[in-house]
Amino acid sequence: MSVNFSPYQPPPDVPATDPPESSNKKGKSKRPWFTRDQSSYATNSYQSGGSISDPTSQAQAYSNDPEAAGLLNGSTGGGGGAFGEGDRANAWESRFGWRVDIMAAVAYLGGPITALLFLILETQNDYVRFHAYQSALFTTPLLILYIIFKLIIRLPTFLRIIYILASIGGILYTSFRAWKDAQEGLSRFWLPYIGEIAERWVGEE
Repeated sequence: MSVNFSPYQPPPDVPATDPPESSNKKGKSKRPWFTRDQSSYATNSYQSGGSISDPTSQAQAYSNDPEAAGLLNGSTGGGGGAFGEGDRANAWESRFGWRVDIMAAVAYLGGPITALLFLILETQNDYVRFHAYQSALFTTPLLILYIIFKLIIRLPTFLRIIYILASIGGILYTSFRAWKDAQEGLSRFWLPYIGEIAERWVGEE
């Protein structure tokens, strides 16, 4: 009598109702609804042991934001800090080494003459050139109106005095603001309508 030790096989006429075990395992291993690459997520996720303070991951997160990337480089000891300091130093430099705050203030005191003078001489500092443009746009119409009121339209004396005092007051105030804003970080004081034009002219140079 011979003994058959081969694995059990169902008769050919019996249909197979259960799929093989290997196919079940293979089907379970497939997860077609997960289309995202899980490995990249696992490396940056805090749940997988990653650190949210990792500078490399932060740099990647802010790579599309130039301002944020510059701040990040400066905070992590990169070249961003040195670049910002260089920009600040250049903002205070002038062609002849003169003080920026004084030049910006004097650009108003002499009216169109000093404004044109600084536009010709100072070709490096944008802060001075902005106030020179604004002074030219502000003081030139004041001078033209004064000549018209004195020679063509004879205004009464008290009206001419009021106009002169108002013009001098406006010139002194803008000159003071140009000097004061230079002391507080070179912020630019815009006159209505005129300041926008002066800013655009400086930007187009």
